[in-house]
Amino acid sequence: MKELDKILSKTRQAVQKYDMIMDGDTVAVGVSGGKDSLTLLYALSKLRLFYPAKFKVLGITVDLGFDGVDYTGVKDLCDELDVEYHVISTEIADIIFKYKKDDSPCSLCAMMRRGALNNAALEYGANKIALAHHLDDVAETVLMKLLFEGNFGCFQPVTEYEDKKISIIRPFIYVREGSIKYFCNSAGLPVVFNPCPADGHTQRENAMKFLRESEREHKGTYNRILGALERSSFDMWHK
Repeated sequence: MKELDKILSKTRQAVQKYDMIMDGDTVAVGVSGGKDSLTLLYALSKLRLFYPAKFKVLGITVDLGFDGVDYTGVKDLCDELDVEYHVISTEIADIIFKYKKDDSPCSLCAMMRRGALNNAALEYGANKIALAHHLDDVAETVLMKLLFEGNFGCFQPVTEYEDKKISIIRPFIYVREGSIKYFCNSAGLPVVFNPCPADGHTQRENAMKFLRESEREHKGTYNRILGALERSSFDMWHK
């Protein structure tokens, strides 16, 4: 499939440039069930077949505890790809929406999900966690930091946590969201509905709309933002 080849090429480019994967690594993909994480799982499962460094891939889903969410399709996909898969049950949804009742729940939810994912990855022998942040996410994060924090930066392509003996890698930083969406639909990947009541009602959604309009009027906006990051000090890719 042409779109998969394109995604694999961009993924390999990022992995090589930032030394994301080494020989003998076990990479746990954080699988939310959305199009981005499913495509990353698929891409890394294919990359391992020809990448010079030999590595293992496994999938981990942090189940937030919303009613009616079914990951059977994801399990079937992992079986098809010969990828080990684990679902971690939590009560994060209840904590966020029943007990805390925060008007801005995303930050706390992300912190709790990250903690659960890190612990599970270590439990199942992974030394790398792959997250599906793509080029659109890069540009949106840069814009949000400029507008709301007054600084220039983004998450890092590779984030190392020495105390936890694990690293976070983001192999999709060169991949556009449109490519992911096209491949996911074409391949019929089993996207899991996101029941979160905060989904689509965040500052990131506003940044996304602004950047898409800019891209329509000034083609190359996303790549120019990425280029500005890469020409800056690497330290500016902060977490």
